[in-house]
Amino acid sequence: MKERYMLSEDTFMRILLIEDDSKVSNFIVRGLVAEGYAVDTAGSGELGLEMAGVYQYDLVILDLMLPGISGNDVLKALRKKNSGVPLIVLTARDGLNDKVENLEAGADDYLTKPFAFVELLARIRALLRRGPIGASNVLKVGDLELDRVARRVRRAGLVVELTGKEFALLEYLLSNAGRVLSRTMIVEHVWDQSFDGLTNIVDVYVRYLRAKIDDPFETKLIRTVRGAGYIINEEVKRSEVEV
Repeated sequence: MKERYMLSEDTFMRILLIEDDSKVSNFIVRGLVAEGYAVDTAGSGELGLEMAGVYQYDLVILDLMLPGISGNDVLKALRKKNSGVPLIVLTARDGLNDKVENLEAGADDYLTKPFAFVELLARIRALLRRGPIGASNVLKVGDLELDRVARRVRRAGLVVELTGKEFALLEYLLSNAGRVLSRTMIVEHVWDQSFDGLTNIVDVYVRYLRAKIDDPFETKLIRTVRGAGYIINEEVKRSEVEV
């Protein structure tokens, strides 16, 4: 069963933990939630692959000893799909050959059990600073620029002050520039919720964003696609914008 942990208003990093040992899983989840991360858990390789294919995660923590599909096969399947999500292998196997095999298969880091949570946290932070393979720390559309590391937004060279949730929403839109994102997709990534009851909050926060990054400028970047969701594009004319 998939479990979801709801966090505070400023949550924006989302982690998938694929681990069948409930004690280890609960230990990691409690620590990560306390540090402000959103965490989804999967107790099998099959479910982990399914979730990784449906949701967009910022990082995956993967145990190797899983029922059904092994962690090794999950890792290979993720990389075969060209997934650049940062991935930490977490396992009791401490042999050199095991480490080399998994690093060569595409793991970004390898931590053996038992482990100290502070070390896991340090490794997570290091990978998140680096970001996905091929991903840039600076996202741009037109004259709008978001710096993931500095957590700074500029439009036409002017600094735009955003709240934590506004920043998370804009980051998600820019990470998927040119792609229509449904309200449900946005809720699940930015608010860490999996139901439609809160999709109206997306409209509210999109209005907040528009007031700060679109309204003061001639060219509008955020467009409503009727019946589908929102898209951020360059060179969207006033006549194309639905509010």
